[in-house]
Amino acid sequence: MANIDPTPPNPISDAWNTVASYSAYEEAQAAVDRLSDERFPVEHIDIVGSDLRLVEHVTGRMTKGRAAALGAASGAWFGLFIGLLVGLFTPGPAWFGLILGGVLIGALWGAVFGFVGHSATGGRRDFSSTQALAADHYDVVVRGGHADRARGILQREGLTGTA
Repeated sequence: MANIDPTPPNPISDAWNTVASYSAYEEAQAAVDRLSDERFPVEHIDIVGSDLRLVEHVTGRMTKGRAAALGAASGAWFGLFIGLLVGLFTPGPAWFGLILGGVLIGALWGAVFGFVGHSATGGRRDFSSTQALAADHYDVVVRGGHADRARGILQREGLTGTA
C-alpha cells in the first residue's frame, strides 16, 4: 500500500528556490510560459507576489440616477436571460413577446433596486470604483530540485528579471 501524505504542499516549508524576480506579473508569467515551452515540469513552479497592496481606482461619481441606470442595465440582461430560457419552451411567435417582456420587467426592477440600494447608503459612497491587488515584485519559485535547470533556461532566454 502506498504511503500518501494528506497534507497539501506548502511553498514556505518545502525546499524551494527563487529563480527570478520581476517587477510586473506579466513578466513572471512570460518566464513561466517560456519554461513551459522548453518542456520544464511547470507543476513545480509558483509565482509569489510580495508586498501586496490594495489599489482602488475611482471610475466616476455615483448618483441615484446613475445607480438606477446601472441597475436597469443589469436587470435587462437578467430579464433577457429569463426571457430566452422561457422562450425555448414556447411554440410560435409568442417567444419574442416573452423576451421583450423579460427585458422590460428586468430593467424596471433593476432600476428600482439600483435606486433604492444607492439611496440606502445615505451618501456614504457616492462614487464607483474597481479594486485590485498589486504586488511590489513577483518571484518565480521552483520546488523539487529543479531550480538550477530553470535558472539556466531563463538565463539562456534573457529572462532573468530584476536583481
